[in-house]
Amino acid sequence: QVQLVESGGGLVQAGGSLRLSCAAFGFRASAMGWFRQAPGEEREFVAAISRGGSTTVYADSVKGRFTISRDNAKNTQALQMNSLKPEDTAVYYCASSGSYISDYVVPSAYGYWGQGTQVTVSS
Repeated sequence: QVQLVESGGGLVQAGGSLRLSCAAFGFRASAMGWFRQAPGEEREFVAAISRGGSTTVYADSVKGRFTISRDNAKNTQALQMNSLKPEDTAVYYCASSGSYISDYVVPSAYGYWGQGTQVTVSS
């Protein structure tokens, strides 16, 4: 079965850390990324990583605080989130493409999506 399965998330105080993980099943992941969506907001890009891992892209709002990584042997990716802020509160979705993509920040470029996991940062 083709799917992305997320784990991690939860409730943390401002300044804390969380780690999200995402495993791909049924296909070999190419580009992998994370998006988030807060209530009443559109889904926004957070971070992405190329198939080989040599290219990483971050939203300005998370640069220097979040780190995306992947393990191609396990077909997984992770998002380490440090120095969390209340404005980081959202449902986080992992995404993946099955082939090369040129624009990492556009949701429509990704063909596979996880179920979403809630991240709540209290002040």
